[in-house]
Amino acid sequence: MKPWLWLGFAAVLFALGGCAKPAPPYDYTAFTRSNPRSILVLPPLNSSPEVKAGHGVLAQVAFPLAESGYYVFPVAVVEETFVNNGLTQADDIHAVSLEKLYDIFRADAVLYLHVREYGTRYQVVVSDTRVTLDGRLVDLRSGEQLWNGTATASSTEQHGTNQGGLAGLLAQALVEQIVHSVADTTYDIAGMADNRLLHAGQPHGLLYGPRSPLYGTDSGQAK
Repeated sequence: MKPWLWLGFAAVLFALGGCAKPAPPYDYTAFTRSNPRSILVLPPLNSSPEVKAGHGVLAQVAFPLAESGYYVFPVAVVEETFVNNGLTQADDIHAVSLEKLYDIFRADAVLYLHVREYGTRYQVVVSDTRVTLDGRLVDLRSGEQLWNGTATASSTEQHGTNQGGLAGLLAQALVEQIVHSVADTTYDIAGMADNRLLHAGQPHGLLYGPRSPLYGTDSGQAK
């Protein structure tokens, strides 16, 4: 290729690269104004075909939130409170008014979760155990949305480059199917997704809460 063609090609690539803009910073104005200290987590909505997806996710949400510096209302006690009041389905629980939730629990904020994917998909030479979650944090006193985000975790992230060719891939797929049939691998992947979504300090993630030694370092909250 002639030099002038190389220069023209490079100029086009530079122009295209210049058009790509970085993602805008997340707006934490409402979050810092609310400055929540306690979080009520509701049983997740579930769009996956796996009936136990909601509990698999819910059972592991307290750890990343507590590690991030928030008081988390015990999820088992919260769920039992709803059951005792005749609410057993996540859709009905999510429909409870903010005023009612605040009257009962007196939490600063409520976390709404939605499980989009939960389970293992088997293909010819690979299986993928995947969990995808959406989260939305709302101030129980003002009704203002403070934060929202999404996260995915997959078992394929743990796969290295297979050096055994097709035979190696088939053997790996067979082993993984056996493992998934005797152990709830999805539960572990759900924990990874919970951590990615709800542990503070990540890009566009939650801010550190007042119980964390890092409180105020990520957004300038008043201590």
